[in-house]
Amino acid sequence: MLVMKLVHNNDLDLVKELQELREILKKKDITIGLVESGEGSTHLIKIMCNEECYNEKVKKMIYLYISNILYNVVIEQYRKKELFNFLTDTFFFLKQEEIIEVEEKIMNVLKGDESVKEENIVFCMNKINEIIEKIKTCLEENDEINIKGFITFRMKELREDIEDIIDKVVEEYMVEKEYKEFVKLLKYFVDIQESKIYKINIYITDNGGYLLKDEYGNDIFSEFIKELSECKIDSEAKIEDIIISGLITNAPKQVVIHNKDKCLNPEFIETIVNVFGDRVFYCAGCEKCMPSKIKI
Repeated sequence: MLVMKLVHNNDLDLVKELQELREILKKKDITIGLVESGEGSTHLIKIMCNEECYNEKVKKMIYLYISNILYNVVIEQYRKKELFNFLTDTFFFLKQEEIIEVEEKIMNVLKGDESVKEENIVFCMNKINEIIEKIKTCLEENDEINIKGFITFRMKELREDIEDIIDKVVEEYMVEKEYKEFVKLLKYFVDIQESKIYKINIYITDNGGYLLKDEYGNDIFSEFIKELSECKIDSEAKIEDIIISGLITNAPKQVVIHNKDKCLNPEFIETIVNVFGDRVFYCAGCEKCMPSKIKI
């Protein structure tokens, strides 16, 4: 029996994706047939299914898969016709090379080839699912769908969701860019100044706290606080920020991190590595690795 009809032009090739759908269903003992005909630049694909194995569950499976195929067609069309203009108009402060970088990242996120940061994952996934669900709703309302016409008349309601995702990706890109520039500045500052302490040991305790000692075993966290007091640090400043500021001020030749796996904030260690580079060492385990916690 006929499940649905898809009409498309020469510039669109759906054979590979539909063959994949047929193979997926075949593994579930569901057989579908693809009947393609064409006249001029217009092609019609009929998706057929044996009545004996066709039911509501199979129908939803096919519609969902076709919706994902059309989703990829939609975002590719958006990339070709709208993405560059949207980026240059909305994010006019981006340089040409930055637009190229962020455009690639956007398409990777939309295609699921690249993830965003944890705080944005749910938002982007929900938006992608909303787009696919809108496409599926349209399929369920029509036995035949002209893909070119669908994109022409439905892009308006899909565009908002796509551009919401783009906003998140660009926002994340800018934060990462500013972070890299900030780290580069800190690294330069560390490299040009004279070291005040040869080695600083950072002990990470069982509960994620920190203990700082110099090469002679002296507790130096209080010295960090003293050095930074003139800067009028906020009393609620994160301990990680205080430690990094102290490290930069003292520019040690070596930073040894003990019990790295106990750190509750991986970005803290990542920043230290990015700023101090080959000055950073990881302790594989020593008698001085002890569970203590700094009290401010």
